[in-house]
Amino acid sequence: MLNDGHILTVAEMQAAEQKLIDSGISVIELMHRAGTGAANYIWRSAPHMPTLIFCGPGNNGGDGYVIAQALLARGANVKVAASAEPETEAAKNAKSLWQGETLDLVDAKPANQFVDCLFGTGLTRAVSGNLLVQFQRLANGAKRRVAVDLPSGIQTDTGAMLNAVSLYDLTIALGAYKPAHYLAPACAIMGELVGVDIGISAASDMRLMEPPIIAVPASIDHKYSRGLVAVIAGKMPGAAKLTALAAQNSGAGYVKIFAKPGFASPNCSIVTETHDNLDQLRTQLSDDRIGVIVVGPGFGRDADAAKILDVVLAIEKPVLLDADALILMGKELVSRLKGRVSPVILTPHAGEFAAISDRTGGSKAHHTVKLAAESGAVILHKGCDNVIAGPDGNVILAASAPSWLSTAGTGDVLAGIIAARFAVEKNAFLAAKQGQWLHGRAAKLAGPAFSPEILIDHIPKALQERL
Repeated sequence: MLNDGHILTVAEMQAAEQKLIDSGISVIELMHRAGTGAANYIWRSAPHMPTLIFCGPGNNGGDGYVIAQALLARGANVKVAASAEPETEAAKNAKSLWQGETLDLVDAKPANQFVDCLFGTGLTRAVSGNLLVQFQRLANGAKRRVAVDLPSGIQTDTGAMLNAVSLYDLTIALGAYKPAHYLAPACAIMGELVGVDIGISAASDMRLMEPPIIAVPASIDHKYSRGLVAVIAGKMPGAAKLTALAAQNSGAGYVKIFAKPGFASPNCSIVTETHDNLDQLRTQLSDDRIGVIVVGPGFGRDADAAKILDVVLAIEKPVLLDADALILMGKELVSRLKGRVSPVILTPHAGEFAAISDRTGGSKAHHTVKLAAESGAVILHKGCDNVIAGPDGNVILAASAPSWLSTAGTGDVLAGIIAARFAVEKNAFLAAKQGQWLHGRAAKLAGPAFSPEILIDHIPKALQERL
């Protein structure tokens, strides 16, 4: 895995490169490693395709000249369109070794393949004026588009789109993955993402999610040691049923639903305990065998739901808060969780996160880390990009899950999976990582256009892969 899965910000990448340079490796050598590695990917994926490489004045443009020469040496039909003369010594050296044709932007014509080497890591302003016009003309005229390091017009640390850019077929990260490779909206335009190792070895609090290793239950385990998941039913009982079924299929030893009279269990092996009043519910939830309480899916946001949430939060047990429970807590979430000893897991989507956190500037990862530190909770911030953050500052970015998960009920399923993994592992951060991976993998196994019930049926298959 590129840089052992550590994801580097602009400052971290610059420091890592400087460390290599201080060790005696020249910028020219680093550029050669990056450019030849990128050229290898381009050649393997589209050999002999007529190619135009759009080079900027900095080191990303220098990478482009190296790529162009490497492709030319293999017999490719390749030309360079330069936005300006190289400004760095390494880029000047790369251009001096280029033996092919360099075109002014106005003279360049679109080729079947467009390689974007205009601006890479560190861009802070939008591409503008005639440069933007020519860039879009040449990029949009291609059948296949490749970005080197990052698509031009992307803010590296946040994934923000500084410009409207084209969709890419391939993005080739250089040295290490950057936050924008996995954060929306940038991650949606990357296409296939690959990486070129140039010798970077740098640690970061931010890492890429890896497939988990999940332990088989020990011979001495029993239903309570594997974990009892308690799911609180609310106004929409179907959501609680989905959560409970997902927990049952994700390794929990026992699943119970706590509901008002009249609730029907989704199957005979998921026990339902009914309550007529808050005191009765409080007594039920005080059972020492309960490993984690899930509250929020289909819960409701009225006064009755708020009172039940108060009961849950007053009990010192691990809790997973999702959906309506988060909305009910709102901006008071941090203060209401203050002083809790037992682990807390939050699973908000963007709208719910906005309800519980004040956000100004920064990235999704930054805001998630900040709220995790303030609340003491492990947070899985859901979406087309997924960020997992712990109170200690550790962050996991997950590759995009199948877009078919944009279906009602799949969030309830995710809550159940994470709760089950916590019940087993007794580690909130690990449970969030395992849960996110199993959720995405089950979706891939289920295929397109599935229902939450079909998704649940594929969880055991995903789990089996990681035993």
